[in-house]
Amino acid sequence: MSFSFFKPSRPKTPPEVAKAIKDSLNALDTKTVAEVKALEKAMEEVEKNFVTMRCMLSGDGEVEPNVEQVSQLALEISKEDVISLVVHKLPILGWEERKDLVHCWSILLKQQVDSKYCCVEYIEKNLELLDFLVVCYDNKEIALNCGNMLRECIKFPSLAQYILNSASFVLFFKFVELPNFDVASDAFSTFKDILTKHASLVAEYLTGHYDEFFDLYEKLLTSSNYVTRRQSLKLLSDFLLEAPNVQIMKRYILEVRYLKIMMTLLRDSSKNIQISAFHIFKVFVANPNKPREIKIILAKNHEKLLELLNSLSGKGAEDEQFEEEKELIIKEIEKVSRLQSLKS
Repeated sequence: MSFSFFKPSRPKTPPEVAKAIKDSLNALDTKTVAEVKALEKAMEEVEKNFVTMRCMLSGDGEVEPNVEQVSQLALEISKEDVISLVVHKLPILGWEERKDLVHCWSILLKQQVDSKYCCVEYIEKNLELLDFLVVCYDNKEIALNCGNMLRECIKFPSLAQYILNSASFVLFFKFVELPNFDVASDAFSTFKDILTKHASLVAEYLTGHYDEFFDLYEKLLTSSNYVTRRQSLKLLSDFLLEAPNVQIMKRYILEVRYLKIMMTLLRDSSKNIQISAFHIFKVFVANPNKPREIKIILAKNHEKLLELLNSLSGKGAEDEQFEEEKELIIKEIEKVSRLQSLKS
């Protein structure tokens, strides 16, 4: 016969979980050397409370999460300022705690209470948290965690709009070229989401920051780093050819400096970069309202351009359409060249 001297502990309620997380995170405040054991104990409490939060939000593998408890926990975490605490304490959290936090972050942001995203509303009132997450790309230990959390935030238009218009946004032009490949790649994924998830917001931003943005973007397109050139060229095509950005695209293809960049990229040693460059170059050439300066550049370089284009071929299923587009562009360049020679 077995005897138990301890009653099974009662599961914590959402308010108790939120308060426990808050208290354990606050206990992580700077400790003296003499208080190392207290700090270790506080970290153990954080780990335990994060596991409890994760189980309440997504179940434990056997029991499904209680929908009401999930909503209540999201509300309590907002009320107790836990969102601000977890963000600011990220640099001192352990690997497991950060992993649990990233998992929970996604669930929390999606929770609606009375038709409102309570955690998103909290961040809207504390937007400096987004700046903090962006700057964390400079800390390779937590960069990937922060990247995941940022991409979850970017799904919401109000948060994406803030990042776009914040001073922090320009930091991405630096972060996408960081020497650590994993961090640079993650930063580019976030950068891409900012520029493609909400087309109308991006169009509004580019209209107001055209020169500043494309001056910085030019440096990515002309980077000595192959991955940066390839990714930025593909991304440029993705957002520039979006319907809401048509006016931006029309402005872009009037500028000789950007035509020259595409012509340089057409000569790149990488076929992938050549093909991506062609898809933007063709818009310059096909523009029925080409400025005189664009026509002169095309005419002066028509022999080299035709040689380049004739040696360029598509890939796979895109071959046929690529060849058709290429033929049209070749004919247009020949036409521009003939007309310019008649004028001279």
